Amino acid sequence: MEILLRFVPTSPVRLSISRILLTQVARYARLAEVGKLESPKTSGKYDTGQLILHRVFGYRGVILFPWLARVYDRDATNKKENKDASQSTESGDSLSTVGKEVKGRTHTFYQVLIDTRDAPYIRAQTEAVTFLGNQESSRSLYAIPGLDYVAHDDIIPYTSVERVPLQHELFDKFLMHNPDKDPPFISQETLRAWQKKNHPWLELSDVHRETTEGVRVTVIPFYMGSRESQNSAVYWWRYCIRLENLSSQAVQLRERHWRIFSLSGTLETVRGRGVVGQEPVLARHSPAFQYSSHVSLQAPSGHMWGTFRMEREDGYTFDCRIPPFSLESKPDEGVPVAPPPTA
Repeated sequence: MEILLRFVPTSPVRLSISRILLTQVARYARLAEVGKLESPKTSGKYDTGQLILHRVFGYRGVILFPWLARVYDRDATNKKENKDASQSTESGDSLSTVGKEVKGRTHTFYQVLIDTRDAPYIRAQTEAVTFLGNQESSRSLYAIPGLDYVAHDDIIPYTSVERVPLQHELFDKFLMHNPDKDPPFISQETLRAWQKKNHPWLELSDVHRETTEGVRVTVIPFYMGSRESQNSAVYWWRYCIRLENLSSQAVQLRERHWRIFSLSGTLETVRGRGVVGQEPVLARHSPAFQYSSHVSLQAPSGHMWGTFRMEREDGYTFDCRIPPFSLESKPDEGVPVAPPPTA
């Protein structure tokens, strides 16, 4: 078993990154240096080819390209509304928070390639990016393994002297080593062409966040396209959900409850145990869990919202809110193109 050790730098000093290899048979630990940490950027963007550690999940990765997204943070809005409500109460006025609009703020996210050596040990699905298949089947999906979307604040940059510091079948198809550059990996034409062709299905535009009793839920929806089914169009979206326990008490996700509204006028309720066949525990040693799923509508737009039923160690249960998010379609621009085949 291999465990990635994460070291978060508190000063500009460059620290060594080590990985501990645990061998159950020999029962000893061996440290091996894989690179040197750099200070995280407080301004500006990271460049293509930057090696990273994920602040929450700990995996090694490399940045392919950035996205600018609107983040709708209900926590920030609620704090402001509570402050305004307090001020209004003191002045004798009342403030209704019903129907208040959540304003989006622009943040940078990155398309990241995950090191396959770390994929088995992280609590996030490594098939977060999926596409619709050919036009003949409305239910045909294919996944690109080892791709993730990472917020700027979750990036811990590092450097390595290795020419191939990351193991992924697409690493040398998308990136080329250039020792004269910083970082020393530049995009190849294959990556630029693939990004341009698949932009409508890869693009990250909206991110939604909300915290309930110390559990923060982040939702990122993606439009996947439409397909004809029995003389009517079926519109598909995927959505990535991350749960993060910000408190000191362990909690377990027990149930999910979704409400799905379609522009056609239908309202669907979905209930079930856990998510993607799991009931993850969010504890201090593993506070986060991330997964992806899909939804289809017979209308070009709709909304989703809901709750997760959470249970603490003492048996206390509560409903953790899933922030409402829109399902918006885009003009279809052909069929997605798979990455280049590996040898």
